[in-house]
Amino acid sequence: MSLDWMPRENEPKNHFLWEDEHFGGEGDAPCTIYEKRPVIDPDGKAVEGLYTAWIILNNPRQFNSYTTEMVKGVIAGFQRASADRQVVAAVFTAVGDKAFCTGGNVKEYAEYYSKRPQEYGDYMDLFNGMVDAILNCKKPTICRINGMRVAGGQEIGMATDLSVSSDLAILGQAGPKHGSAPDGGSTDFLPWYLGIEEAMWNCVSCEMWSAYKMKRLGLLSKVVPVIKDGEKWVRNPLVEVDKWVDDGEIVYGEFKTGAAAKEARKYIKTATIDLSLLDEAIAEIVWKFANLMPHCLVKSVDGIRAKKKFFWDQAKLPNRHWLAANMNYEAYMGFNAFNTKKITGKDTIDFIKYRQLVGEGQEIGEALYEQVFGTPQE
Repeated sequence: MSLDWMPRENEPKNHFLWEDEHFGGEGDAPCTIYEKRPVIDPDGKAVEGLYTAWIILNNPRQFNSYTTEMVKGVIAGFQRASADRQVVAAVFTAVGDKAFCTGGNVKEYAEYYSKRPQEYGDYMDLFNGMVDAILNCKKPTICRINGMRVAGGQEIGMATDLSVSSDLAILGQAGPKHGSAPDGGSTDFLPWYLGIEEAMWNCVSCEMWSAYKMKRLGLLSKVVPVIKDGEKWVRNPLVEVDKWVDDGEIVYGEFKTGAAAKEARKYIKTATIDLSLLDEAIAEIVWKFANLMPHCLVKSVDGIRAKKKFFWDQAKLPNRHWLAANMNYEAYMGFNAFNTKKITGKDTIDFIKYRQLVGEGQEIGEALYEQVFGTPQE
């Protein structure tokens, strides 16, 4: 029996929460760019009616650090990708070949948010909303790491489902060195990727690790060379990639030292950078997604994400409050030391002096700050 007699409404609904007010173009930096790009088949042809959403951080002069407005753009971008029927997957990347993201905009943190904990708490509500927007996107998400992924950049990158990296990228945290704790996701996500010991050291040491090392340890899905020398692809010469063990120690993915490192840096400085293999790797993943049942795919993705979200959801609110309060204290010192490095010649406080003053029971305030900051250079 036909059911044509039942009333139905067939005009598609618009489920986007925002229009374009939080997006900009390449010439509008700092901003977030949102683009829909056609899905590409294995023959290099665009597939009609199917797209990849690209959410692009655009602040290359400050290593694609995100400003408050850019955070809103990321939220809007992932919500739009999630609600767009034509989108197969969302790609999170940035402008240029030097940096995916180095975290929050330190100039903004130091000059506006430090000593304004209420304001920073409101900002953290936006930041948490950004991570939630990535984790809640009903399309698979891919971090296209076009350069360094550090601090908050590492955190929002780990919120995605897969990460494909340039082999020139470095990855790591910076919070304990510069006045914060990596509580925007890293303390929740790193143990899933690295195991508790590696996660602990990567989180607190503020060491930068190579993309190859992170691939070996399970943080990345794929690493591709981006240096093009004529017709030849050259893997990052600063990193050990030709052997696994030396004198009983795993050396694959470790940075070279001494003369070899110096020569590698010199070569990289003038090398031609070509991200086409990175884009090919992204296209291959998206094509794989396009050839899966969409609802079964996203249910599977959400099932894996749930493990990451469990600890994130447990900790994000208390972390929000602590990070806000810390803007009166070590964040004030750390961010302002970094922000004034061109004035003082130092990007950190004097840690030993600070610990000595704390050990004496000194009151936290201007008198202590004066003793641990660098001084303006003549």
